[in-house]
Formats: sequence, C-alpha cells, structure tokens
Amino acid sequence: MSAFSALCDIGQDALELMWQTRCVVCNMPGELLCEECRATLPWIEQRWACPHCGAPFGSIVCSECMGKHPSQEAWESRSVVCAMGFKGPPACMITNLKDAHELRLAPLMAAAILTALEEAQAWPAPDGLPRWDSDAIDGVCFIPATKRAYARRGFDHMQLVSEAFCRQAQLPLADVLTRPEAQDQRGLGVQDRTINLQGTVSTISDVSGARLLLLDDVITTGASVREATRVLHAQGAASVTVGALARVW
Repeated sequence: MSAFSALCDIGQDALELMWQTRCVVCNMPGELLCEECRATLPWIEQRWACPHCGAPFGSIVCSECMGKHPSQEAWESRSVVCAMGFKGPPACMITNLKDAHELRLAPLMAAAILTALEEAQAWPAPDGLPRWDSDAIDGVCFIPATKRAYARRGFDHMQLVSEAFCRQAQLPLADVLTRPEAQDQRGLGVQDRTINLQGTVSTISDVSGARLLLLDDVITTGASVREATRVLHAQGAASVTVGALARVW
C-alpha cells in the first residue's frame, strides 16, 4: 500500500468518525442503504414491464402510455427500461444525491439501472430484439442538468451516475447532450412538461449512426427522455434505448 493510499484511508476513517455513514432511507448508521431497506426496494419485474415506457405490468396493454402516447413512435426510443417504482428508497436515493450531495449514491444508482437492463435482455423490445444488448450500444449519454441546476448543486448528478454506469458496464460515455435552460419540471402536468422541454435539448457532438443508451434518474411523464430521444434521432442517431432508476405510475 502506498503512502498516499494509506493517508487516504486514514482520512476516510477520520471522516467516518466525525460524520458516520447512515442509511438514506431510515437513517440507521452503517451503510448508505441498509440491508432492511434494500429488502424493500420496489423492483420492477421486467417481463411484465411495458417495453415502450418502462411502466410495470404493461407488457400486453399499458395503461400508462396507451391513450396518452398510443405508439412507440411517440417515444421514439426502441425500448425503455426502468429499475424500480418511484416510491420509498428510490425517491430517497435520488433526493439525497441531488439535494444532499451524497455523491456516493451515484454508483449504487448505476448498479440498479444495470441490473434492470441485464434482466430486460431476456425480453423483446417492440422491434423483436432484446430490450438490452450491451454489444449493440456504441455509447452512454444522459439527460443533462440545466446550467442553473448545475450552478446550484456544483455537479450534474446524472453525469456522475452515467460515469459510474460506464465503468460497471465497460461502455464508453457519450457526453453529447446539453440543456442550457428549462423551467423546473416538478409541479407541471403532462402537456406542460412536453411544452416546457421543446427546443431546450440539443446535441454538442456528432451522433450520426450511433446506437445510444440514454440514462435518466426518474421517468414521470416521459417528456424529458422523449425530447432527448427526438433530438438524438434528428441528429442521425441509429437507435436510442432508455434506462432509468425509477418510474412514476
């Protein structure tokens, strides 16, 4: 062990003594997500999930996207895979990463998304191919924070999650999207979210012919991933698969 590594370990031990790690859900000391809270994670069983929007129990008829977005073309992505429902632990994880600056949650969120994608590879997307195939992905991109959100937090939480995901999945990061400004989506309805995001996402790199995985933290109405997917396709991306930690339904 090098002197630098030893010093880092000593520093980490000192930090742990002063600010003990606690579960972001129940506040019990010891782990970021304790064993009891891990047991309550609302995982989505991918064989029953909607391949269009990622909602659970929508594999045959989806009450979440049918009627609101009655075709795959409305989403444009070849498939959407969400790891969990947005309640309890996933909501705490996202909030603590974004607003409490608990950056150590990024690898946990990345691992959860990767777990869901690996489960989803056993089930077909609307095009008949597996919903997830890492060999068919050229790069991983993400829904970026606005400049205002970045300035407020000092980091882009989905960039951290995506970087961790790329390390775990051994895929290259494709930081190709930018979102200079947009009104906060929280509190907006389905139609207002769509209108709010129109024209706010753009590409900063060439994506012609690229097969991309687009990551986001939580899908509510799908407005963000639909707009980003539309822009990526408009700039020549060959396909876009979407992965997210959580899904509201």
